[in-house]
Amino acid sequence: MPNTPTIQAFFDEATNTVSYLVSDPQTKRAAVVDPVLDYDHASGKAATRSADVILKAAAKDGLTVDWVLETHAHADHLSGAPYIKLKTGAKVGIGEHIRDVQKIFRPVFNATDLSGDGSEFDHLFADGERFALGALEVEVMHVPGHTPADIAYMIGDAVFVGDTLFMPDFGTARADFPGGDAHKLYRSIQRLLSLPPKTRLFMCHDYKAPGRADYAWETTVAEQRAHNAHVKEGVSEADFVAMREARDATLAAPELLMPSIQVNMRAGHLPPPDLNGIQYLKIPVKLSA
Repeated sequence: MPNTPTIQAFFDEATNTVSYLVSDPQTKRAAVVDPVLDYDHASGKAATRSADVILKAAAKDGLTVDWVLETHAHADHLSGAPYIKLKTGAKVGIGEHIRDVQKIFRPVFNATDLSGDGSEFDHLFADGERFALGALEVEVMHVPGHTPADIAYMIGDAVFVGDTLFMPDFGTARADFPGGDAHKLYRSIQRLLSLPPKTRLFMCHDYKAPGRADYAWETTVAEQRAHNAHVKEGVSEADFVAMREARDATLAAPELLMPSIQVNMRAGHLPPPDLNGIQYLKIPVKLSA
C-alpha cells in the first residue's frame, strides 16, 4: 500500500509513554516520535536506556533516522531528543506554537536563557505543513487543547496523536495546564475523528483502564467514534467541556511536571549550568497562608 509506514512501538512503563520508530520501507529513512529520557526524580540521575533501545532497533533494520518528532512539550517525561540527535544527526521538530508554551513558562522558572521564539528546535511545524520521510509524506495537524502547541503527525493511514486522545476505554487528555482549553480540545478531537474510519491512531500514553489487563496504544477512528469514554459520537461540546473541567479539577499534577516542562521547552536540553558548572532543575515553591 503506498505511503504506508513501518511502525515499531516502545513502551516506557515508568512514565506510561509510548515512543515510535516510524520508517519508510522503500528508502529506510526514519523518524522517532516522542522519545523518552530515563530520569529518576528522587536522585536526579538520568540515563539513555530507552533511547538506546530505539537506536538499536533502527540499526538492526538498517534505518537512517532523519527526524525526532515531538507531539508537544510533555509534562510527564523528559525528552530523549538531544541524545537521538547526537547519535544520528536527526533534526528535532515540534509545532510552531511551542513559542506560546515558552512564553507561558519562561517567567515561571525565570528561564532567562529561553528564546521564546522556539529556536531551540531545528524546525517548527505549521498546521497543514507537509514534509518527506523518504518516499513517505507526513502531514502536520495542529490539535490544541491539552496544550497550545499539540500537533499530530499523519503518515498514510497512521496518525500519531500525542496526548489529545487516549485509548477508547480511557478517554481524553486533561486540558487544565496553562494554555490548555477544553473547548479547543473537543474541536481538535473532532478534527481527528473526521478522518476516514479505518485510519489508525497511535497514542502517546496508556494507563490501562479499569478492567483491561494489558497496555495498548493503537486504535482506529471508528473505534474512537463508537466507544471513547469521553467523546464518542453524540457527545456535545458543552457536555464534553463540563465533564473535562470537572474531571481535571480532581487531578493531581504529574509527578514529573516541573522537570519535564523545563527540559522539554528547551528541546530536551537541561537548563544552562550554574556558576559551579552544575546544571539544576528548579522547583517554584508557593507557601500557603
